[in-house]
Amino acid sequence: SELIKPYLGSKYKLTEVPKSLIFYMSKHSGPVNEIEWCPVREQSHMLLSASMDKTVKVWDAIDTGCCLRTYSCHSCAVRAARWSSCGRRILSGGFDSMLHLTDVETGKQIFSSKNEFRISALKFHPTESNIFLCGGFSPEVKAWDIRTSKVLRVYKAAVQQTLDILFLPEGREFLTSTDAVSRDSADRTVIAWDFQSAAKISNQIFHERYTCPSLTLHPKESVFVAQTNGNYMALFSAQRPYRINKKKRYEGHKVEGFAVGCEFSPDGTLLVTGSSDGKVFFYNYHTARIIRTLSAHKEACVSAIFHPVLPSLLATCDWAGEIKIWQ
Repeated sequence: SELIKPYLGSKYKLTEVPKSLIFYMSKHSGPVNEIEWCPVREQSHMLLSASMDKTVKVWDAIDTGCCLRTYSCHSCAVRAARWSSCGRRILSGGFDSMLHLTDVETGKQIFSSKNEFRISALKFHPTESNIFLCGGFSPEVKAWDIRTSKVLRVYKAAVQQTLDILFLPEGREFLTSTDAVSRDSADRTVIAWDFQSAAKISNQIFHERYTCPSLTLHPKESVFVAQTNGNYMALFSAQRPYRINKKKRYEGHKVEGFAVGCEFSPDGTLLVTGSSDGKVFFYNYHTARIIRTLSAHKEACVSAIFHPVLPSLLATCDWAGEIKIWQ
């Protein structure tokens, strides 16, 4: 994209809150569960979307707002889809319990495997591009190797379901958020794991009685944020013992049982989240104050993500199947 080229050589400038709608993209016939910008900076005009309508789509979300390709390899809702680090493949998983690695250009499956459970979370390892983690409606999280099409390791927790997975920098450790909330405390709601040994490092990270539908890492500081079903985001240290910051809570938006995603801006100054009432909330990361809200959608807004290269460009998606680009 000609629009991205001037920014490739320069440092990312300060993020501002987007004000106007550039593209309104609506080709999905069911809720959009996840969106992700292509991680290859030169190809970051491409946006990936996974939907309950059983499809994965790739969009030119910078120049035209058009759908470039639709991939229909799943027989049920697609809950998770991720770009490979090279930007040439898409990993997807869904409620048909199938895992597919699809070639973006040809649409052919490079790797397909039946998983033992319905899939709700997929994450590539940050440094080992052939390895990914898969979680879903099961007490187990699995590490897969694309080259062998085999499971490398299994991480077992006494829970019903994995809601999200977050690798910590370098990938030696990762976090899972689960649906385990007991009456007295929420031990096991966020679990820290050693990637190599599959040992649990800690399951005493978050003690409030809310599940955490999504987790996100700060781009510069050693902290992460958990979205909670208590209608607030909690801040934690990303180093052992992963303590919660009791002085900062990002509240004002609504989650209400939706898998609402949250993310930091690339410069780390803003924290952005969707909301079940269709709004997008922008928080000052340091003060935890709401800077602005954007009335983005009529239905629940489940994801809002800043572009990795273009400053202040934002993609949002919702439960009605709409995707919008803002600047």
